[in-house]
Amino acid sequence: MTRNWTNWGRTQRSAPSRVERPADVGELQRVVAAAAAARTPVKVVGSGHSFSGVATPVDRIGVQLDLGALSGLISVDRDRRTATFPAATPLHRVSAALAAEGLALDNLGDIDVQTLAGATATGTHGTGLGHPGLAAMVAALTLVTADGERIRVGEDDHPELLPLLALGLGAFGVVDTITLRCVPRFLLRATETVEPFAGAVGSALARAETADHLEFLWFPHTDDVIVKTLERRPADEPVDAPAPLARWSNDIVMQNGALALACGLATLRPAWTARINTTATALHSTREYTDRSDRVFASPRLVRFREMEYAVPAERVTEAVEAVRRVIEENDWRISFPVEVRFAAADGLWLSTASGRRTAYIAVHRHLRDEHEDYFAAVEERLVALGGRPHWGKLHGRSAAQLRASYPRLPDALAVRDRLDPERVFGNPELTRILGD
Repeated sequence: MTRNWTNWGRTQRSAPSRVERPADVGELQRVVAAAAAARTPVKVVGSGHSFSGVATPVDRIGVQLDLGALSGLISVDRDRRTATFPAATPLHRVSAALAAEGLALDNLGDIDVQTLAGATATGTHGTGLGHPGLAAMVAALTLVTADGERIRVGEDDHPELLPLLALGLGAFGVVDTITLRCVPRFLLRATETVEPFAGAVGSALARAETADHLEFLWFPHTDDVIVKTLERRPADEPVDAPAPLARWSNDIVMQNGALALACGLATLRPAWTARINTTATALHSTREYTDRSDRVFASPRLVRFREMEYAVPAERVTEAVEAVRRVIEENDWRISFPVEVRFAAADGLWLSTASGRRTAYIAVHRHLRDEHEDYFAAVEERLVALGGRPHWGKLHGRSAAQLRASYPRLPDALAVRDRLDPERVFGNPELTRILGD
């Protein structure tokens, strides 16, 4: 069956030759082996939350894999504090299943509708200088290779491949199960404040070094920053979460409805953008609340947008944010969507944006209806000059030749790809652009 596919951000489209929905791992292996024999490219499509084309099926000739039937908790190892899931399980279901077992993910991004495999493969992260991204939590995985063979990768099986395949961009095979290192369930105490831009951005690194989790939102053309600080608390402390109506009012009405209205007005009347952004920041009052960790980390995102995010050395976070501000001012652009700043610990994954260094993430956005190309390209130029690496799941303009200097293990990764997928069954144009061929 053929169908047109598009991602959430409407940046990628494809009409694959057919869609396959294997009901079990054996059927998955047969589908992959048959496609490989026919030299037909295969791509797994999860929730479609990558803005880049890493997971886009090859148009007209590719096979689109839907693994939605393979979802849910498989097992928990309480001694090792690990849990195994089918890789297509959405993150919000992972968190709910872990909470029922008294466990949690150590960190989580601000959206939790992605599949586990998609989130780890593209380097999804949360915030916190003491906490790495999701892929660093992968203790083991199983992979269906181009010949239909299923291999296990972990500390007891092919351990040398785990730092690559835990964040593998979907380029090496189909990951069908993932075992995660977990932590005991915990609460988060959230404090949201509005602070002057200069002080908040200037002290960003120092504050990130002392806070459990810290992030900033800055609406361009304003002089204030919305700061969100999260403090980890034991699970047995009292929960002080917003009431359902208050949560709905903030998450849906304020964060999404008001943002949609503001973006719509700014598109119709660009000259109003600064005033609209100032009002949006002013309406964001100080608040505090405590809830289960995953309920605080993530929130609904109903307004569609395009996004580019760059990972810079944490020590350059202030320079990076100021560079974004300057490029907006120099070009006299009217930007209605906020700039987001987050942090992550260094990790040892070969293709991680945080590989080998503490990292600050600078994310820029544009509403679906607004032109984003010039803005993103100009910001990219400034952040690359600060040592930036692009988020694999978000829009960017870098090529394999340009990325090689940022990833010393890239040649080793390509050698593994030659071994596991010599015919590029799992390839597509985006992977050719960023990895070469």
